[in-house]
Parts: sequence; C-alpha cells; structure tokens
Amino acid sequence: MQSVRRENTKPEVMVADLLRSLNVPFLQHAQHLPGRPDFHFPDAQTVVFVHGCFWHGHGGCSKGRTLSKSNSEYWQQRIKRNQRRDRRVARKLREAGFSVYTVWECEVKKRRIPTRLVRKIKKDEL
Repeated sequence: MQSVRRENTKPEVMVADLLRSLNVPFLQHAQHLPGRPDFHFPDAQTVVFVHGCFWHGHGGCSKGRTLSKSNSEYWQQRIKRNQRRDRRVARKLREAGFSVYTVWECEVKKRRIPTRLVRKIKKDEL
C-alpha cells in the first residue's frame, strides 16, 4: 500500500489542468483545513476533493462496488471508515462556511467533471 499516492494522483492532475486552462486560481492540499482538500478556492470559500472510487466506496461505478476477495471483511471496514471520515470532514467544512464538492475518479477518467462545479467555475464565482 505504500505505492498508493496520497497527492498528485492522475485524476487530481487532470482536474488541476482543467482549472489552469480556465485560469482559475486555486491552492492545492490546503493543510490548514480539515481533511486537507485537494483544491481550495479561498475567494469563493470552496473546496474540492478528488476521490478514488475504490478507496472511498463510490457506489456509482463498478470499481467502487468491487471489494478485494482476500480479506474482504478488512476492506469493507476500511472503506466504511473512509466514508465516515469523508462525511465528518465535509460537515466540518460546511459548518465553517465552505462549499464542498467531490469529484470521483471515474468522472475524471471519462472527462465528465460534475457540471455543477464547471458551471460555478465558468460563472467566475471562483
């Protein structure tokens, strides 16, 4: 598991490239915020997390529903812990006045960044 990246994953780099192409200023890996969001837009009080489908249990794609056959109980618990942590972090950020968006790995790979996020970016709200 040491080879699994925490930062600068391919989906993250693709989202960063999109934001740069739209000339949107952002900070990456905001250590001062709960959960260290992948992208932070300070002027708009907005954060974006780019989640891996397997690690965060994305129910909207096959990769997120597939568990390892070896030690499956461990992986079930691990993914549930990740999901609980994700909800807790998002709640803390919303309580602090942030808008929180999640971009899934499968969306990035299919080049389907959530339209609500792109719309917000294009409106120059960020």
